[in-house]
Amino acid sequence: MSNSYTTLWTNDLCRELERSGYAGRRLTMLFGEPHQSLPSFQRAGVQPGDRIYPVRVLRTRLHVLGAMEVARIIPYEDAGSVLHDDDYAKLLDWRPLKAGCVTEVVTGPPGSPLAFDATVPPDLLERLTFTSRRGERTLKYIEEGRLIRSVSLQGIYRLAPASAAELHRLVLAAGGSTMTRARD
Repeated sequence: MSNSYTTLWTNDLCRELERSGYAGRRLTMLFGEPHQSLPSFQRAGVQPGDRIYPVRVLRTRLHVLGAMEVARIIPYEDAGSVLHDDDYAKLLDWRPLKAGCVTEVVTGPPGSPLAFDATVPPDLLERLTFTSRRGERTLKYIEEGRLIRSVSLQGIYRLAPASAAELHRLVLAAGGSTMTRARD
């Protein structure tokens, strides 16, 4: 059974992507590293077939930026020899997502269009649930439907199935209607 995960993007990265014209482009690549600034997807347990939701916190609101299904996770050092020419061009195209000591490349079929305006409604924010070996948890630091601190989103976290379905509906409503999978 596949899982869904969130990964927190910084506001600086999102502003750079918006400025550089990435809004509306379909996600095809993500990058991971061993540091907190760009965590490792492999270490988080992400597998082919899983779905990744990049998110951002801006002015106490959580924004879901899009979604991408994972086809492969390959070591960054092998990308030049493993990726086909078209995929290698995508690697270069998504260069702004690369920061620091990149150690892995997550590839996938074209995901949803990148959108910066899909806000998670306050009621969903309050019940958004993540799951791990230790059990389930909701987000901390929520007051009156606003996310006061983003610390409980920093990293790559597995969503509970119901929360994943709700984020997926938000992505579809924001323009990712061509991104489907058999389980949807």
